[in-house]
Amino acid sequence: MIRTATHADVPVIHAMVRELAEYEKALDEANATEEQLHEALFGDRPAAYAHVAVADGGGAGDAGGDGGGDGEVVGFALWFLNFSTWRGVHGIYLEDLYVRPERRGGGHGKALLTELARICRERGYERLEWSVLNWNAPSIAFYESLGARPQDEWTVYRLTDGALAELGAS
Repeated sequence: MIRTATHADVPVIHAMVRELAEYEKALDEANATEEQLHEALFGDRPAAYAHVAVADGGGAGDAGGDGGGDGEVVGFALWFLNFSTWRGVHGIYLEDLYVRPERRGGGHGKALLTELARICRERGYERLEWSVLNWNAPSIAFYESLGARPQDEWTVYRLTDGALAELGAS
C-alpha cells in the first residue's frame, strides 16, 4: 500500500534518508534533522511532499490517518515540483526513492513510482525526473525496466558550501 506521508512518518523517513545516504557512500553529507524534514513537508510553506510504502496488513486508502497503526513503513518517495519552460507545465522531481533492503523485490519501489506517475497524469504534469548514481546498476536496471531513459546529454552542476556562499556574497 502507498499513502501520503503524515507527521508521524517523519522519524522513519528521516531514518531511511540516513540509510540511503549510507548506501550511497555519503552518510557524512546527510545532515538534515527530523525537524528540518518536518518543516519541509508540513510547515507553513511546504517545499516537498512524501509518500510511503507500507507493508502488507496496513490500513486502507491514500488518506493515511495519523501514520500509526497502518503497518510498517518500508520505503518512501520524497519529491517536489519543478517546471519546464519548454512544456509550460510543472513536473515532479523525485529527490529520494528508497525501500529498505530486506523489503526490496516486493513491488514497493514500483508502487511508489506508479503513484507519482498517477499524480503527474492527474495534475497534467508532463515529466517525472530523478537522478541516479552512475555506479548504482541495480537501480538503473530497475528504472530502465519501467521505461525510464537516462538523459545523457545533460550534466548536473551543483554549488554548495563555500562556493555557494562565495557566489552569493559577490
